Amino acid sequence: MRVKGAVADRDDDEDAVDAAPEGALSARRSALTALLIFFVAHVVLMVGLASPAKFVFDEVHYVPAARQMLGLAPANPQLNPMHPPLAKELIALSIRTFGDNAFAWRYPSTVLGGLAVAAIYLCGLALFAAQGPAIAAALLAFVNQMLFVQARTAMLDIGALAFSLLAIAAFLFAYRQRRPQALFALSGALFGLSIACKWSGLFPLLTALLIVGLIKLLQHWQASFGDAAETDWYQPEQWPGLGWTQIGLCFGAAPLLCYLATFVPLHGLSVMAIFEAQRRIFADSVTTAIAGHTYMSAWPSWPFLVRPVWFLFDKVSDNSIAAVVLLGNPLVLWPALPALAICLRDFIASRSATAFLILAFYLGCYLPWALLPRALSFLYYYLPSATLASLALVHVLLRAPRWALWAYAAVAVTGFLALLPVSAAFLGTTMQTFTRLMLFQSWI
Repeated sequence: MRVKGAVADRDDDEDAVDAAPEGALSARRSALTALLIFFVAHVVLMVGLASPAKFVFDEVHYVPAARQMLGLAPANPQLNPMHPPLAKELIALSIRTFGDNAFAWRYPSTVLGGLAVAAIYLCGLALFAAQGPAIAAALLAFVNQMLFVQARTAMLDIGALAFSLLAIAAFLFAYRQRRPQALFALSGALFGLSIACKWSGLFPLLTALLIVGLIKLLQHWQASFGDAAETDWYQPEQWPGLGWTQIGLCFGAAPLLCYLATFVPLHGLSVMAIFEAQRRIFADSVTTAIAGHTYMSAWPSWPFLVRPVWFLFDKVSDNSIAAVVLLGNPLVLWPALPALAICLRDFIASRSATAFLILAFYLGCYLPWALLPRALSFLYYYLPSATLASLALVHVLLRAPRWALWAYAAVAVTGFLALLPVSAAFLGTTMQTFTRLMLFQSWI
């Protein structure tokens, strides 16, 4: 990279592109495909949703909090004050609509899971500018097993994931536009909704802000690559009309307003009550020491799937069990690690914008967990990065023959189907199958 005295202006109507698409993408076709992906994923996720009819894992915290919002439980003490309200409000809305039953508790998660899969498709469309790779990325995300389990459980993480991925998709579409303000504002608003489900939604928002800040800083220094190419992650003429005030509105004001709006149904317009809610979330979720847990695991082990989380293990008979384990599909998440290493090489060696953006959001959702003082952590905190890893796999496989991507997708689906007996409680399984699937002692 070198510094130039001046940067040549381009026509304001010209859009820079990361890579030349094989043909103009139809916005209507892409929207219909996204809707179809959402519909199919949503319907599949609903199958057997009401089993088991009792609470699974952390549903014991979030469903009672949703009931309290509806007046179905005593108002004091406030239940689950350590997390923002949006995901619990969605559970409450579902209970009001469908009744207080297991299907109603989990139904919002199936909607959010379908949105997450559709959002990965949109991310793939923005990165690869082609329908096939985008659909393959969505398929790999669905069969990574983590998303499937979380999208059938009444917890907060699937809400944070869905809104974050939609926000990342809007950001990726804006990245190569000369006038990204509208999509950046949409991205910021969606990040705000993600944070309103769980504060971990802050991580991808800060990642997006760091990307924009880095590019604007390099432009301020009038930096450029000596052998610049259209596929470079940085362009000196990128976003010529984007100022710091607009950046602050898009990635500061928009997320904050959307986040705070989710507290109004609980606290009205009381500034003091909303402020107190933030203080409680910070105190309870970040600074409070929490005792150990059987299924806790440290962040360096998550990509290797060392310690899964058992959401359910019920012995139905002497040789039959109903089980739900959040493990991750090894045929997706282990190959994703060398794929991410190749993305790193592509970013360094060829300055690939696609590799840069995949790495930035993958690491931006993952590495902050290393900095938090919170001692208690679980594999499902890796869910956003695990889902984004499907984009790295597609990025690498696109340089192979076309059949290789779909052949690998078939292998990934096989791994997902193999784990299905311990991913969906309504199927049930035998102790022999359980023993065969648990490859390592640490998985039990």
